Amino acid sequence: MTNVLMVLSAASRWTLADGTKHLTGVWAEEFLEPYRIFTEAGWTVDLASPQGIAPTFDAVSLSDGGAGSAERAAEFAARIADLQGVLEQPLRLDAVNAAGYDVIFYPGGHGPMEDLAVDDDSGQLIVAAVNSNTTLGVLCHAPAALLPATDPATGEWVLKGRRMTGFANSEEQIGGLADKASWLVETRLVELGADYSKAAEPFAPYIVVDGELYTGQNPASSVALAERIVADKS
Repeated sequence: MTNVLMVLSAASRWTLADGTKHLTGVWAEEFLEPYRIFTEAGWTVDLASPQGIAPTFDAVSLSDGGAGSAERAAEFAARIADLQGVLEQPLRLDAVNAAGYDVIFYPGGHGPMEDLAVDDDSGQLIVAAVNSNTTLGVLCHAPAALLPATDPATGEWVLKGRRMTGFANSEEQIGGLADKASWLVETRLVELGADYSKAAEPFAPYIVVDGELYTGQNPASSVALAERIVADKS
């Protein structure tokens, strides 16, 4: 049996450079599609979040435009409603052990930029996953959670030089938030020493696999990333 831990942001707001709070959370597709693919593969999936707080889903990700169509938005809302029993009681992130899981997966949305980007428990969970060669999947804005993954002995970022992708600056610009943000995912990954790459066109599906590190650029990469993890682990 393959055991998966999906780590979700508990943030409902993202603090912009001027101090204002932008309503956000987890991007619905980035949780729902990997969750579906993992469970359909027969895998066991646990959820965790900071302090075990139930996630907020970004309202834009449940709109017709954010989901891609009115039908898809309705489908996502229905699937979230069906999963309320699971979503309301995630594990506390500070109580989980990487050794109990074969796959650790981080969905995005701007939420991780608010909490997981500065969460030492999440950072050390990622360090443990990297050191044990556990499969680590990180999607869209969720590479923000990679930022605090520093070796406690040396202070070095444990993912320096690794190939990866994440939400591109051009995509943040198109979304209208790049100039308001305190920092951007692509920029910060490059500054830390990641070997970052992205699709030729914004919002096109794009994934990068470097050993057991699996990253996806944007919401459109959700299905491809999860399916690749399942294919490689089967």
